[in-house]
Amino acid sequence: MNKNSLLSMQDLSAEQILSILGDAKSFNSSHKDWQLPKHNALVANLFFEASTRTHFSFESAEYQLGCKVADFNASTSSVTKGESLYDTVKTFEAIGYDAVVIRHPKDEYFKELENINIPILNAGDGAGNHPTQCLLDLLTMYNEFKDFKGLNVVIAGDIQHSRVAASNKQALEKLGANVFFAGPKEWQREGYPTMDFDEACKWADVVMMLRIQRERGASLANMSDEEYLEKYGLNDRRYQMMKENAIIMHPAPVNRGVEIADHLVEAKKSRIFEQMSNGVLVRKAVIKRAFGYEPF
Repeated sequence: MNKNSLLSMQDLSAEQILSILGDAKSFNSSHKDWQLPKHNALVANLFFEASTRTHFSFESAEYQLGCKVADFNASTSSVTKGESLYDTVKTFEAIGYDAVVIRHPKDEYFKELENINIPILNAGDGAGNHPTQCLLDLLTMYNEFKDFKGLNVVIAGDIQHSRVAASNKQALEKLGANVFFAGPKEWQREGYPTMDFDEACKWADVVMMLRIQRERGASLANMSDEEYLEKYGLNDRRYQMMKENAIIMHPAPVNRGVEIADHLVEAKKSRIFEQMSNGVLVRKAVIKRAFGYEPF
């Protein structure tokens, strides 16, 4: 495995996380036009699950850095003929690609790829890890609060099926933040401390909402969207409980009117679309690191 791969937030020390965030901030200021010194670097985006923000922010980052980009489509590839993930990735390595970005429904798919020598950037694995989403979340928090030590973060919703919850827990605790979780008991995870959501809204500096991951089998029997919003979601009543300087976050896609009231998606406290902008900056920083370039 290439040492510049990024598979999990466990791969990064607190110092390395802050270094990546520093590069991401530089891409929004002093190094806006920086491109990879390697001319025409080849990057393949291998998405085996649907994606909008992660897929196209990676692609935007790659083009901005001067890369040549291949957009892999599993449905028109040899995967339909039974080719393994390993052989697919090994093929891209063999034909000269310099790095691959992979999203896959299998938890920790990358354990099958230990003999791949080019950098692998994990764009999400099952319910396991989503390191670049975590990094853009961290950048959004850092821009707002300038520090992580003592920061109070609640992550609410479908915790059981969320790779975002897993990656954020790993990183935020490493950086000294206080992290609690809220949501239906059916979707709790062992080792994830919980808090009543009403109390959490009063306590938190960051309220991060998660959607119901129905594609992974998440459901609550006989509960309407309106009932879910009232019982577990961020509605007007809970919004009014939040601290004056607290912010709302969401990894998206947002199911408006389910985990968050429609009009709160772009409320004053919301940073949801700022997170998306930060995604391009973070992914530029991660790609730069993958090619072995030192921090700015």
